[in-house]
Amino acid sequence: MAVDQEKIKEHIRGILEAIGEDPDREGLIETPDRVARMYSEIFEGISYTNDEIAAMFNKTFEAPATGDMVLVKDIEIFSYCEHHMALMYDMKVAVAYIPRERVIGLSKIARIAEMVGKRLQLQERIGTDIAYIMEKATKSPDVAVIITGKHSCMTARGIKNSPSSTLTTTFRGAFREDRNLQDRVMRLLEMKTEHVIDTRYF
Repeated sequence: MAVDQEKIKEHIRGILEAIGEDPDREGLIETPDRVARMYSEIFEGISYTNDEIAAMFNKTFEAPATGDMVLVKDIEIFSYCEHHMALMYDMKVAVAYIPRERVIGLSKIARIAEMVGKRLQLQERIGTDIAYIMEKATKSPDVAVIITGKHSCMTARGIKNSPSSTLTTTFRGAFREDRNLQDRVMRLLEMKTEHVIDTRYF
């Protein structure tokens, strides 16, 4: 479902009035239109189910027989908290999987993470959504997603704890069952590389 820009304009104008602003002053007169166009972009992921996103980015290739682990880290995304519609920022996503039948293009992994973030979200759900989509797209149940991020609902309001960050982990298949594999992923995240194909585990 496409974002209803006209309705957004109407409500943004009402919000401006409700906080004591004049929506007709020079600096704000085009704000409802700008916000409506911005929302169409930053909430694009709401228009698609996880299955539809998996179908969008399911360009895969035959996997090599080695069963090497693939890790893409430092994928930068942003999202908005569903509780306060507050920005979740400085978010870094790492996605690891063990190919079974197919391997997916590395850029597709980043696009999956980006699209999942473009929803009203919880950081925990971002991880589970990415893991689900990766499993659907690659046909591999062995997926790990690690996310760190800052939440402006904590850093800019309420407790106002600016240094705080949140780390979440989502482990599926072999990553859930094998603690050594979990530890290996976490160690690889500390390496100064962007993409890792790890043959040591197999």
